[in-house]
Amino acid sequence: MRWLLAVLFLMAAPAQAATSYMVGTWFGHGQPEDKSAMYIDRMRADGTWRGEYRTCVKGKPLRQTQIQTGRWSLTGDILTLGVETVDGQFWPRTDLYKMLAHNPTAQKYLSISRNFVYTPQRVADDFKMPSCELTS
Repeated sequence: MRWLLAVLFLMAAPAQAATSYMVGTWFGHGQPEDKSAMYIDRMRADGTWRGEYRTCVKGKPLRQTQIQTGRWSLTGDILTLGVETVDGQFWPRTDLYKMLAHNPTAQKYLSISRNFVYTPQRVADDFKMPSCELTS
């Protein structure tokens, strides 16, 4: 019986290790390489995530920071973000990304539907969105 439990544990470990690099807080610029659009994705180990999105114009936020929540998964090199809410309202959709590269401090992935490449950097979990005055 112990042998069976050990085998099951070892079989599950690679799947967890494969996605562990995604867990954490990632900051990037959107619409790619546009410093006026920025985002923070907070990827949790339980498969939930929270995204914060802001666009700046002439040093001011275009509108309030948008908050999206949902679930994420990684299958092979495809990252799936299942959006459940946008600004607290039920607004389901699924966004797919192809992981192009990753290391402990940076990622590079392609939005399959928009054909945009994003390159977020890992930041501290308590990281806050920078002021628009610093980015535009």
